[in-house]
Amino acid sequence: MKDMRPAGRMWHLYKMGGLTPALTSMFNVQSAQQMAFIRSMLKEQRKDSLFEIPLHSMEIVVFDLETTGFSPYNGDEIISFGGVSVIGGEVQRDKAFYSMVNPKRKIPEEIVKLTGITNEMVADAPDLIVVLSDFLEFVQQRILVAHATGHDKNFLNSALWRTSKVSLSHRVLDTMMIAKWLMPKRKNLSLDSLLHAYEIPVTTRHHALEDSLMTAELWSRFMEEIKSRNVDTLGDLYALLSHH
Repeated sequence: MKDMRPAGRMWHLYKMGGLTPALTSMFNVQSAQQMAFIRSMLKEQRKDSLFEIPLHSMEIVVFDLETTGFSPYNGDEIISFGGVSVIGGEVQRDKAFYSMVNPKRKIPEEIVKLTGITNEMVADAPDLIVVLSDFLEFVQQRILVAHATGHDKNFLNSALWRTSKVSLSHRVLDTMMIAKWLMPKRKNLSLDSLLHAYEIPVTTRHHALEDSLMTAELWSRFMEEIKSRNVDTLGDLYALLSHH
């Protein structure tokens, strides 16, 4: 007698038809399609070597996430995604991405105060897999850039694994690490401090899109300095950053 409990049914469908029918049986069709898209996107990302890309024409997406806390492995969730396209040092403000996410849990009061995102605002927001799929469709094969990337990478990897059983394969550059290389004696490398140092207007902090736009402006200033140091390709930049 076949085991038709969820796990047994999935194994039976997997043997009969492969992964896609099995996944479709466990999730609704839309979620299965989004999962398949995410998996194929990250598989494609691994195929191309990006080290020879000239920095002056390199296409990136500067992004930021707002979350309910600091640990995706202890129940914290993403509540918004923001991102903006940059080519070389030119910020493409008309090519931006923003979406809130329904975290399926209560947002702590201190996070509501910090981000301005309330439980009522996310109640009708899309689920994580929907926004994650839309965000990766916006990113495509471009390099990701963020400030102090550890937090964002952890949440992205957790989200990718939980929804699609894959890990992030995009290259990620950290503007904090670039600042450390450009200004080795500077002690305060926070986004606020660097925005002030470069006289970049501060709009709304802790808003995923606004933080992405401000970090993109910071990247633009960094690109001017990097160019003056005769660093021409992504590979050159990685080699220099590896020492910091």
